[in-house]
Amino acid sequence: MTIAVPVGDFLVLPPRLDRTAELLAESARRRGLAVEHLPHPSVPAQLRQARGGHLYGGPAFAAAVAADLDLAMLEPTDDWLVQLPYEYTRRDITLTTLGDARWSRTPMFVKPPRDKTLTAGVYADGSRLPHAERYPADTPVLVSEIVTFLVEYRLFVLDATVHAASRYATNGRLDPAPLAACPHRAAVLDFAAGLLDACADSLPSAVVVDVGLASNADRGDEHWAVVEANMAWFSTSYAANPDQVLDVVLRAAGPRQRLAPHDHAFTRPRIRSAAEADGSNRAAKA
Repeated sequence: MTIAVPVGDFLVLPPRLDRTAELLAESARRRGLAVEHLPHPSVPAQLRQARGGHLYGGPAFAAAVAADLDLAMLEPTDDWLVQLPYEYTRRDITLTTLGDARWSRTPMFVKPPRDKTLTAGVYADGSRLPHAERYPADTPVLVSEIVTFLVEYRLFVLDATVHAASRYATNGRLDPAPLAACPHRAAVLDFAAGLLDACADSLPSAVVVDVGLASNADRGDEHWAVVEANMAWFSTSYAANPDQVLDVVLRAAGPRQRLAPHDHAFTRPRIRSAAEADGSNRAAKA
């Protein structure tokens, strides 16, 4: 079952379309939404006065067009993973900066909290991290002990409930499959139910949470754990039902005037629209 949307709503897509964007476009058209594939990261004049816009695309595209469309972009906080109870992460995680992480002399897993500005990976020590010329010292990163995820699942969450889901990796290799076809389905949903019940207040109402079955060589055990949380409007759907994924995306990047009180704490800072910037420039020249 999909969620109805108001007449006149539309979905904006970036210049370069990946497979998820194509699937969401097909789903949106079936639902009666107009699909606006922008050839450039800018909003045409006829859309700037429109209301009812939604977006799927990367952070750079969102930064360029969200203000002109008056969109509220939902995202988890940088420290969400760090603040989770240990029973849901099963590893030590810290939020720090790339500059501080460069001082580490032990092996570690390093990833950006949300935007994929830095390739996530295992580093033998801090000296192996990308150089400061490309990534400034104040770049936020999550640093954790190294664990192996045997299988990983992507959960599209709506109102603290798993709305769509897919396996996306097995033993670190891409391996998409619908959750319903996976032997771990019941275990994934059971773990997710406990997690979302415990942390509903710390996540936006529409978000992506990745979980997996992890193995820790030092402890010799296997356990379910959270991998990370991501913006639904910038997440690959893999083998999840695109109609249900679209439900989550529409809420995660939709009209600011429809923003629920709970989600105010999870909106990406608003950047001035092109119209506002033009008005300021004209005022300054007057």
